[in-house]
Amino acid sequence: MNIITQLFTPDHDRYEGVRPVYIHLLRLLYFLMAIGVAIDAWRTILTHEGPWDHTRAVAWCMWAAYPTLGILGLLRPLQWLPLVILMIFYKTLWLFVVAYPLWRAGTLVGAPAEAMAHIFIAAPFIALIVPWRYAFRNFILRPKPDQ
Repeated sequence: MNIITQLFTPDHDRYEGVRPVYIHLLRLLYFLMAIGVAIDAWRTILTHEGPWDHTRAVAWCMWAAYPTLGILGLLRPLQWLPLVILMIFYKTLWLFVVAYPLWRAGTLVGAPAEAMAHIFIAAPFIALIVPWRYAFRNFILRPKPDQ
């Protein structure tokens, strides 16, 4: 079996029927989260001076926490999948609640939200690398253990 076929053939032994390509893409995502989000967030938290605005502090703490926890996804990509789903959900929600109304009003360009919108716009596309059947089967329909 060649490498391309192996990447796209569900692996029942190692990855619970998930295609290896999804595993590799998830690991890449966890890695990019760590170097692209966690490093910047931790730098901001650790070098901040003075009192924090409480809502900005929540955002920075969230941006430090989820990609730092995502490092564990490098080892166990499927078990940490809810973290990816959380990221996709909150970023997509932000796009609809904040960016879309600004864009419709013609005021997104030049607004403080513009840079974040450019970054968050990738979230719906990241949803394409989530093995949704696995997620649904294991996080929604998971049978209760026998008692």
